Amino acid sequence: MIEASHLQVFARAGAATVYEAHGRIGDLDPALRAMVPGLAVAGPAFCVQCERGDNLALHRAVAEAAAGDVIVLAGHGEACGYLGDILAEAAACRGIAGVVVDGFVRDAVELTRMRFPVWARGLAIRGATKIHAGSIGAPVQCGGVGIAPGDLVVADDDGVCAVGRADIGRVFESTRNRLAQEVAIRDRLRQGALTLDLLDLRKYLSPTGEEQPR
Repeated sequence: MIEASHLQVFARAGAATVYEAHGRIGDLDPALRAMVPGLAVAGPAFCVQCERGDNLALHRAVAEAAAGDVIVLAGHGEACGYLGDILAEAAACRGIAGVVVDGFVRDAVELTRMRFPVWARGLAIRGATKIHAGSIGAPVQCGGVGIAPGDLVVADDDGVCAVGRADIGRVFESTRNRLAQEVAIRDRLRQGALTLDLLDLRKYLSPTGEEQPR
């Protein structure tokens, strides 16, 4: 279980900062975007594997996920509405933090009105069937990243980042350090300092190009 206070820090830090704190790994395909801008979530992954074009497994996941979980749906990138307003309403009523869909969703106006956090490849009118059980509770591939149940998922307007369960403690400390460093850097910038100096970048301006950033 991830401590609630840690989840608050991760959500406040955001997906990009957590990605940096994680050593620049764990970022999902940037095609997975926030369907409702201005929302941020951090929570343990509840993994769902749907059959292509079918969302029965997502209905089951909404029934079984715990409050605070982030449902991570592997949907083969299929252009159908795996999630719409009714299923989002059901998820919100059960306290699910958000849903990340490697596929498409629909009912954009209602999702926006509800302010329910959803990340997906886009909008698609075509409805999903509900006849294949799929699977829940097993590792999935979502947005090109392997995610296991209980892994940390952080998502906001920048995108989605996942952190393996074994790395959450280390990434939390690194995230806190980065947040503190960012506060200090902003203070120095307001005092007239330059990013070239604060981030020690001048050495890369050498005409020999001997030291190049990764």
